[in-house]
Amino acid sequence: MTVKLQMLGTGSAFAKNYFNTNALLLGSGYTLMIDCGITAPLAMHELGRSFEEIDAVLITHLHADHVGGLEELALSLRHKTGRKMTLLLAEALVEPLWEHTLMGGLYQEGKTTSLDDVFHVRPLRPDTNYRFSPEISVSLIATPHIPGKDSYSLLLNEDVFYSADMTFEPELLSDLVRIRGCRKIYHDCQLEGPGVVHTTLDELKSLPEDIRSRISLMHYGDEKPDYIGRTSGMDFLEQHVIYGL
Repeated sequence: MTVKLQMLGTGSAFAKNYFNTNALLLGSGYTLMIDCGITAPLAMHELGRSFEEIDAVLITHLHADHVGGLEELALSLRHKTGRKMTLLLAEALVEPLWEHTLMGGLYQEGKTTSLDDVFHVRPLRPDTNYRFSPEISVSLIATPHIPGKDSYSLLLNEDVFYSADMTFEPELLSDLVRIRGCRKIYHDCQLEGPGVVHTTLDELKSLPEDIRSRISLMHYGDEKPDYIGRTSGMDFLEQHVIYGL
């Protein structure tokens, strides 16, 4: 089976017409969820999918549109099946995910006092290739987003780049394509305004054609319809659509 990517959503944190940019990586007998934001439970419901289908969740960084659905995921599995989901994330994110994000809703005295009480936590090291199934491997690549906050983009099966939220890194993109042989890039894209913490469309349009031709855009705002045909050949990923990886 060819590995497939299904976008649960393709919107920015503030989009109202698109769910959060979260995805499912679908292999033969293994499903990896990439991020679980606030809208992920509803997106899964609309697709007729269940958290019980997922083998593991991988987190790129700790903003709500990427982790805001984890509390519902953990509690729904606990009450329905008693199962703890496998949680994959960079070592640097483990403590702040609990201390700064999930403890307020999940803490229960004497029962739930750490991330390990609700998830099977598997910390990952950046720049290390991890194989999660015969068909799916992932490497974390540290990429800049918010100063002082760790964020990690993904290299899927060693030749597909899936960006976290990130500022423009043309040298990295060039290296991925021209040295590492990356054949596809799924990239965060801010359509309007200056790129303070995200990569802008204008910045991506400035890339050479051999790089730009590999890029599909995600994490965009509600103004997306106004930009169709104005992206220098880069296509928009669409939510709920299944793509061959």
